[in-house]
Amino acid sequence: MYRVFEALDELVTICEEARGVPMTTSCVVPRGDVLELLDDIREAIPGELDDAQDVLDHRDKLVNDAAEEAERTTEEARTEADRLLAEAREQTQQMIAEAEHEAERVVARGRREYADLTDRAAAEADRMTEAGRQSYERAVTDGRAEQQRLVSEHEVTLAARDEAARVLDRAADDAHQARTDCDHYVETSLAEFTETLESVLDTVGRHRHQLRTGQVGAAAQEHTPERASA
Repeated sequence: MYRVFEALDELVTICEEARGVPMTTSCVVPRGDVLELLDDIREAIPGELDDAQDVLDHRDKLVNDAAEEAERTTEEARTEADRLLAEAREQTQQMIAEAEHEAERVVARGRREYADLTDRAAAEADRMTEAGRQSYERAVTDGRAEQQRLVSEHEVTLAARDEAARVLDRAADDAHQARTDCDHYVETSLAEFTETLESVLDTVGRHRHQLRTGQVGAAAQEHTPERASA
């Protein structure tokens, strides 16, 4: 192809430097030189055309190979993306199952602790009530014995009655205070356990929501473009 352009340049130079015919736009050129250059061009063109065709054929082959490689790479990337997505879904389902199992375990443990706490509170209430009743009965017994001992004397009897009434009132107050303390202990313990159980359930709920709405699509999107571009 270089010889073709070189011969054309020489023809242009001959035409530009040729002697002109007066009163016309024609010129006189050396016939032999021009014919020789035309023969060079005629001989060079077929070979150059063949080379150009070879280049075009090679280009088409490269384009087809590139298209096949791109399609193969795309298919591999799609397959890899499907595999990663399936793995991400499986892992997500496993995490959800584990979270649900943990939530059930925490709730079951909370129920057992609640039942134990209720039983202990009831036992404590019964114990305090029994102690108050026994204290009341002892006070009544002591008051009656003291009253009988002092019954022979009027003033002593009145004093004994007053003392017995005071002892009875104090015993009743002690029994009432014992029951009040027991009720307060039960209510406080149940309130603290309920607050702890609600906090645990709320934490489990947030974890379950994050697992269900989190990273499934992101994992596939991060790997697919990278393999496609490769």
